[in-house]
Amino acid sequence: MTSITTKDGVHLFYKDWGPKSAQPIVFHHGWPLSGDDWDNQMLYFLGKGYRVIAHDRRGHGRSTQVSDGHDMDHYAADVAAMTEHLDLRNAIHVGHSTGGGEAARYVARHGKGRVAKLVLISAVPPLMLKTAANPGGLPIEAFDGLRGELASNRSQFYFDFASGPFFGFNRPGGKSSQAVIWNWWRQGMMGGAKAHYECIKAFSQTDFTEDLKSIAVPTLVLHGDDDQIVPIGASAPLSAKLLQNSTLKIYEKLPHGICTTHADIVNSDILTFITA
Repeated sequence: MTSITTKDGVHLFYKDWGPKSAQPIVFHHGWPLSGDDWDNQMLYFLGKGYRVIAHDRRGHGRSTQVSDGHDMDHYAADVAAMTEHLDLRNAIHVGHSTGGGEAARYVARHGKGRVAKLVLISAVPPLMLKTAANPGGLPIEAFDGLRGELASNRSQFYFDFASGPFFGFNRPGGKSSQAVIWNWWRQGMMGGAKAHYECIKAFSQTDFTEDLKSIAVPTLVLHGDDDQIVPIGASAPLSAKLLQNSTLKIYEKLPHGICTTHADIVNSDILTFITA
């Protein structure tokens, strides 16, 4: 198994496909998934001549189910350890949902001299939680509800989450895919319950405002306006304004899980951006 060991003893699993001399694309997965969630994108960009890398966040997938460090600072530091180990330079970082927050913090704090471009898809920045300064966010009760369902019956919760709002299968006329649902469930159940429980705080209560302001590399921000997980009102447009060099694209009536449900559109838009 391909992995590195971080300074605090976490075995971080990663996939690294393609020529070592090719421009690298690093994919950051969402909660509570794994690097497998990027299979479509990895195969697509591998076919375009890129080197593609995807890791399993600590406590997720095949990485160590460690007790500690389930916060954005550790997540970004773990990515930094991996990119330094692989000596990735001129890299493109692509983050979905929670992975968008992780990617933004990595680029802001560790990416100097290593990063060419950034792509944020259905991403959690700048801040999901409703506060006095962020009135468009979601109330803390929404995230307490997620924690309660996870602690009560994680398996059923993950099945219901994938069957409904994540991919928009609960919308009138939505065409659900049992294979997609079970693949989401499989990835979720591979990870650790404690890591997933604490990651809810990490993705919902971390304020990425200063990270976004400090990022100078060209950044593509993609979001569906029917995202039921990360509502667009408090996310993509605000992130695009905070970034120094951003391109915002909003997809009409598309859900949170657009990398799966509309992979052809997303892949094409990313390729256009990174080759421009």
